[in-house]
Amino acid sequence: MHGNAICEMFGIEFPILAFTHCRDVVAAVSKAGGLGVLGAVGHTPEGLDVDLRWIREQVGDRPFGVDLLIPTRYVGSEEGGLDRKRTEQLIPEEHRRFMDEMLDRYGVPDLPPRPDRPTTTGLSLTHNRAQPLVDVALSHDIALIANALGPPGPGLVEAAHARGVKVAALAGSLAHAVRHAAAGADVIIAQGSEAGGHTGEVGTMVLVPEVVDAVAPIPVLAAGGIGRGRQMAAAMALGAAGVWCGSVWLTTEESEVVPTIKDKMLAATSSDTVRSRSMTGKPARMLRSAWTEEWERPDTPDPLPMPLQSQLVARPQARIRTYAHASDGAAALSQYFVGQVVGQADRVRPAGRVVLDMVEEFVDTIGRLGTTLDG
Repeated sequence: MHGNAICEMFGIEFPILAFTHCRDVVAAVSKAGGLGVLGAVGHTPEGLDVDLRWIREQVGDRPFGVDLLIPTRYVGSEEGGLDRKRTEQLIPEEHRRFMDEMLDRYGVPDLPPRPDRPTTTGLSLTHNRAQPLVDVALSHDIALIANALGPPGPGLVEAAHARGVKVAALAGSLAHAVRHAAAGADVIIAQGSEAGGHTGEVGTMVLVPEVVDAVAPIPVLAAGGIGRGRQMAAAMALGAAGVWCGSVWLTTEESEVVPTIKDKMLAATSSDTVRSRSMTGKPARMLRSAWTEEWERPDTPDPLPMPLQSQLVARPQARIRTYAHASDGAAALSQYFVGQVVGQADRVRPAGRVVLDMVEEFVDTIGRLGTTLDG
């Protein structure tokens, strides 16, 4: 789109950025004219290196990015994060018993023993665990690195800029956006509460214009509740330079989501999500399921703070994912981070088709508004 700040910044055709954990979706969106961004919080450094090499082979000289979670506040943040052994020691036995009892009650089989299988992995939710991923990401020819939880640290901004890589940060409130801008972010992503994953409490319609006015001239991407062209047009009308979409890719042909979850998403309404601390310790929007309901019961323990909660649930979640196709209990417990826009998902499409459908509806919407205003 000629004159668009995001298109010119990244050399892309459409200001549509796709956050996804699936390298196939990253490649498909970048090849379709948007910019795919690989969510790498669950990667090992070695796995991230493999995936980034693969993406580059697929997209040629088209740009793509990487998204990480490097929060500011968490248990052990004063020392950059605790090692896995210390984290394990801080998990109360009450929580371990709750996990074991719940999985037994739902009849979820244990994982078969495997010498190379770690006892638990968790996510890279601390500075010390995320830094190796940052190093790998910046060793590749990426266009963007984003921090999805908190302002980008000065070390990240300086290292990225030294390599010509732009830095983005997600903001769930006006105060977050102002801090991100002061930290040197090149792009601010204003993420409304409708979004999947970690969100704040302010809706997209209110948040986006607040952030646009506060951080100008830094370009703002709108996120939360955006999965089609009409919503993209609304975001641009609010002052955003583009959109950051995540949930819409979960029901694409290329998606990493297992069939059990994909079927749940296709059947879900916009009311079938909930903000829960049950996966990471911080509020994140996900499918409502037996898992989220178990954690909401008054007689169960409260979720632990980050990163203890993600460490606690790593192995139970691995069991649920492994047996979701074969166990009714595991299927009932299975869930995934997704936003309220999941209610729009009614069919499986290729990711590239999603981009083109979004652009076509965006153009039609702008044209219809122009006609309406002309009388």
